[in-house]
Amino acid sequence: MMTVLITGASSGIGAGLAKSWADDGCHVIACGRDRVRLEALQQYNPNITVRLFDMTDKEACRLALADCSADLIVLCAGTCEYLEQGVVDAALVERVMSTNFLGPVNCLAALQTQLLPGSRVALVSSMAHWLPFPRAEAYGASKAALTWFANSLRLDWEPKGIAVTVVSPGFVDTPLTRKNDFAMPGQVSVDDAVKAIRRGLAKGKKHIAFPTGFSLVMRLLSGLPNFLQRRLLRRMVRS
Repeated sequence: MMTVLITGASSGIGAGLAKSWADDGCHVIACGRDRVRLEALQQYNPNITVRLFDMTDKEACRLALADCSADLIVLCAGTCEYLEQGVVDAALVERVMSTNFLGPVNCLAALQTQLLPGSRVALVSSMAHWLPFPRAEAYGASKAALTWFANSLRLDWEPKGIAVTVVSPGFVDTPLTRKNDFAMPGQVSVDDAVKAIRRGLAKGKKHIAFPTGFSLVMRLLSGLPNFLQRRLLRRMVRS
């Protein structure tokens, strides 16, 4: 039986992935901070076991993940807060970076000695860092850091037989994105996100981006000169 460890399994993409793999007969280790939601997952399918801890706490990660040997690790937990009118809030930036970047690093540090050749680690980033969106300074920076870290780590881990995948979703309909007060083009459901991630992982992809159309648009925009990027992004934000 394949074992899959998932962080951020309390809701959104993480919960969707946990249910999907458990339904297919995998042993799922669902990690998160919300006891009630994790217990509901465990009741949903007996293939799911849970670990309750805060991934921004290094010692909590070490203790909770000390005996979690898994074939596949999906680091999915994340948060989003926006700066308003360009006012830099250091505490806000620290919170976002702690969850989106340092949290996954803490988990990897705790799990690395348990990884064997043939294991795969998937880190859920975002398309948000492909372009400098207004208000997204903290969120975009955290996902850029996570992606850079993962791509570099791949160079060191692949010779050991450990694969590293970066997942870059666009907008997914989750409790987190429902807080957004702006248009979210190309938004997909959690079910669609789960299918895209599982399909990409099954193919052994190093990078998974979805939805395809929105991904292509973002890639094209990211290749434009900076002055054109700024002009188009400002129009998008105003609309």
